[in-house]
Amino acid sequence: MIFKHLQRSVSTVNYIPRTMSTRTNEKNNILVERLGEVTTIGINRPDKRNCIDHETAEMLENAIADFEKDTDAHVGVLYGTGGNFCAGFDFDEIANLEDLQKSTTDQKAQFSILQSRKFLRKPMIAALSGYAVAGGLELALLCDLRVMEETAVVGLYARRFGVPLVDGGTVRLPAVVGLSRALDLILTGKSLNAKEAFEWGLVNRIVACGTSLGQALQLAVCLAKFPQECLSSDRDSAYNSAFSQVYADLIKYEKDNADNISLKSIVEGAKKFISGVGKHGKTYNLRERDYLDWEKEYNQTAKCKL
Repeated sequence: MIFKHLQRSVSTVNYIPRTMSTRTNEKNNILVERLGEVTTIGINRPDKRNCIDHETAEMLENAIADFEKDTDAHVGVLYGTGGNFCAGFDFDEIANLEDLQKSTTDQKAQFSILQSRKFLRKPMIAALSGYAVAGGLELALLCDLRVMEETAVVGLYARRFGVPLVDGGTVRLPAVVGLSRALDLILTGKSLNAKEAFEWGLVNRIVACGTSLGQALQLAVCLAKFPQECLSSDRDSAYNSAFSQVYADLIKYEKDNADNISLKSIVEGAKKFISGVGKHGKTYNLRERDYLDWEKEYNQTAKCKL
């Protein structure tokens, strides 16, 4: 199955053993394959730009857990099918929440892509294509390395609708790009192209359109051939130095902050998106009264004072 996606990505795959294991779930929302010592995990909701609903989130969590338990798999590759990595959590599911007064903390936990918000025990490489935005970018930040296609886009688009970061973005992003640049992305919701993301240190490789999966797989094979005990030890030390505080405490603080946000406002933001407001990363005309209305009112007030 994976070779269909690799036809444009790698010229030869001779170094990958022909014997492989394949596992998919009943709905095929998550595709899992093991090629030699590399496990590939694919988000497979192309009609939704690989937005993740609650059911798919559980499948993804289980797939990652199985990868970590597999003693024969040393490196993982995370990708999206159909030309997009992941456009975040499925706003259709958020907008359809019915009881806004009941157990809001539990309901908000449902639209976390990875509810465990875990630190991965093995190296994972993200193959970024198309949109890798909102929770999709947070998911990419969970990975150790990011390979980004030259036409792909990253950003925290949920800023436009008042949906908080709940998948480790406020913890991992500053560690990857520094506080100042992290705040630029977090506060403005702006997007970055591949060149900008590479210059910021957000991604590690820029590759041609349609080749991110193949290039990520090649990189994973390179990592898998090294002595794993030493690689794992050095990796853990690097993460330990990057996070001055206990990682679990930082993630908990992010979750607690998100719990303080009104669920009603989050649902309203999701409904705005579904109605067409802010599509494709637009940051203008997000409110019913736009800037021109405000400017017109201001000018009329100024004339009255004269």
